[in-house]
Amino acid sequence: MKKAILGTKVGMTQIFSDDGVLVPVTVLQAGPCYVTQIKTEENDGYNAVQVGFVDKKDRIVTKDANGKKEIYHRHGATKAEKGHFAKAGVSSKRYVREFKFENAGDYKLADEIKADIFAVGDKVDATAISKGKGFQGAIKRHGQHRGPMTHGSKFHRHQGSNGACSSPSRVFKGKGMPGHMGHVKATVQNLEVIRVDAENNLLLIKGSVPGPKKSLITIKESVKAN
Repeated sequence: MKKAILGTKVGMTQIFSDDGVLVPVTVLQAGPCYVTQIKTEENDGYNAVQVGFVDKKDRIVTKDANGKKEIYHRHGATKAEKGHFAKAGVSSKRYVREFKFENAGDYKLADEIKADIFAVGDKVDATAISKGKGFQGAIKRHGQHRGPMTHGSKFHRHQGSNGACSSPSRVFKGKGMPGHMGHVKATVQNLEVIRVDAENNLLLIKGSVPGPKKSLITIKESVKAN
């Protein structure tokens, strides 16, 4: 993998191609990302580039009523984080991820990675946390069929037989049952880059991308690209 960037999902729209075809696209705010650490085979056992995305405010520290004990508020960069980013020469970042670039040695601390690393026609993989659906039944969660709805049937949207009483006398692991649906790491592969707005760091990708609006998206060069 040679190209990757972090971004946020802006939303979906549609555009017309040069030959007049209507194309549904997802708009991503891709970058700018900054190199915060370079990992090498000698120091870390592998080669990788750590990048940061979206500025993060410093953590607020206040005193208690007696003016002695320090109270740390939850949000904001800690002292350790501030020192890590200061060493790289960049401001504190909210999101930090690693990419195992083949050319990791070509990067330097505080280098800027922008949307223009991708070009129109590139194939990419988009990874994000999918939308959460809450607790759902087996029909919606697993696509199971419903039972008869008439003639006195009392079996409509149940998940079906779970396990016979005598044999096997238990429910097998992996049985499709109601439960929490969504909010898992999902990747859509081999998406095509339709347009690149280098000035505003926007990527227009054909089709849909996992996650709700404003969610963090990882865009990588596709592993299946020809």
